[in-house]
Amino acid sequence: MMKLDYPQWFHDWASSQPWAYTISACVILAIAVWVSQLITQQILLRGVSRLLSQTKLGSDPGIGIRTIVHRLAQVVPALVLSAGIYLVPDLPDNVTTVIRNVSIAYLILTLARSFSAAMTSVNEIYSRQPDAHTKPIKGYLQIAKIVVYVVATILIIASLLDRSPVILLSGIGAMGAVAMLVFQDTILSLVASIQLSSNDMLRVGDWIEMPQLNADGDVIDVALHTVRVQNWDKTITSIPTKRLISESFKNWRGMQESGGRRIKRALYIDQNSIHFLSEEQKKKLKRFSLLNEYLAQKEKDISEWNSNLEQTGADPINGRQVTNIGTFRAYVKQYLISRPDVHKGLTLMVRQLNPGPQGLPIEIYCFSNDTAWEIYEGIQSDIFDHLFAILPQFDLQVFQETSGQDVRSAVQTLELKPKRGDE
Repeated sequence: MMKLDYPQWFHDWASSQPWAYTISACVILAIAVWVSQLITQQILLRGVSRLLSQTKLGSDPGIGIRTIVHRLAQVVPALVLSAGIYLVPDLPDNVTTVIRNVSIAYLILTLARSFSAAMTSVNEIYSRQPDAHTKPIKGYLQIAKIVVYVVATILIIASLLDRSPVILLSGIGAMGAVAMLVFQDTILSLVASIQLSSNDMLRVGDWIEMPQLNADGDVIDVALHTVRVQNWDKTITSIPTKRLISESFKNWRGMQESGGRRIKRALYIDQNSIHFLSEEQKKKLKRFSLLNEYLAQKEKDISEWNSNLEQTGADPINGRQVTNIGTFRAYVKQYLISRPDVHKGLTLMVRQLNPGPQGLPIEIYCFSNDTAWEIYEGIQSDIFDHLFAILPQFDLQVFQETSGQDVRSAVQTLELKPKRGDE
């Protein structure tokens, strides 16, 4: 303990009132810790913050430089306490040791948290580089954080127990092997929870889909060992947390945050109903305002093409004509664009798929501007209600396989048809 020279009257008072002397020293130490924190927070930090605000990195709140400085500033009171506790007279050795060890443990924890914040800032700065997405470093920084926290934990435990970290490490090896065997599932679940949280892979309220475990619904609880999902049929599926890391699952959060939900459905057109449009049919379709621009541009292009073809002396059979299926596709696209409940900022197209035994598929690919299930289904149904009803205007028919009623109607027609001998 340090010896300081005090006046004789102070020595006489301290000798006669040792308990008051000790309490006074503790109060003075507490005041010194408070003053050091006040000076650090109100003076140093404000000055550093002003200096940082003049720099590009310091003025950006997303990088978090100020967070690092604030955490490092907490080191000063801990240093004052750990050094000043030895100046308190007549304090029991075990009390002095405990306070000193707790101060050192807090100092180690503060430094570890500052390092973690620094790694987060490094990742944020690096992610803003143009080619950062091709070579991410987030995984390496997470490993560095884990190593620092493991070392910090060992040093904190050694400090609190007042033992050498080397002695502590020798016992941790054997205990760690037993703990990993006994608590294998808990450790795996803990690691999985950390990965799910740090990578923002799962949140309460997310709609996830995991067919291999019959899970399709909203996440209602994320615990250490299990994640509970309420399926759309109101049943509850409990998923082991570790399986969300080792196996794949679909999270629909991206769809919900984008503001659009995909509509992907096809109309199967009877290929026997596809033909070129006659002049009378063109005139009839020009009544649709959605087709005015398309038909005018199409007639202009075809007229130019056919004129050039005639100049070459080619047979007119090689000329171009407007088809009812192409006009229908143009109508559907313009119809989708005109609907206020179809998202205009996402992909919107009408395309043909490979024809097959069920006819020619005309696929509608677009997004509704509302992601709520009921509203989305209503928008999708309204679109196809209209398309099914408008098809006859283009002399097109939907393909439908023959049913028993069709066969019976055909048989009845043949039976009612008069034979030649009866005429």
